Amino acid sequence: MSAENCIFCSIAEGRIPAYKIYKDRYCIAIMDRYPGSKGHVLIIPNRHVEDIYGLAPEEAAAIMPLAQKIAHKMRDTLGMDGLNIIQNNGKAAGQEIGHFHLHLIPRYENDGIRMFPKPTDPPLEELERLAGLLKIDTENI
Repeated sequence: MSAENCIFCSIAEGRIPAYKIYKDRYCIAIMDRYPGSKGHVLIIPNRHVEDIYGLAPEEAAAIMPLAQKIAHKMRDTLGMDGLNIIQNNGKAAGQEIGHFHLHLIPRYENDGIRMFPKPTDPPLEELERLAGLLKIDTENI
């Protein structure tokens, strides 16, 4: 998908209206037009970037502190009981729009929303093998 025909780029550039709650040089936060629950917000980079793999470090660094600020505001004003923060990458993961976006979905007791797959129970050897494959060199592990 190119920036020219991307709905999130159009929103960030002001070509399509949206209920904006925040905007800075890196990203915009808007009310989700088709919310999963009352108060559902999306954080979207202003620059067209398809998924997490294309985010610039400064964009990534701006998004989580903003998510935290919005989460505090949600908690203080919406009467929510919890919060899901979701970000999908690729069609297999449920990404429907080819522009990175982070969902902040307020949760309410007995809201009936189910978001997680059934847990699996892999052998510990498999977890150890995967940990070896995915380990990032650092002195802190």
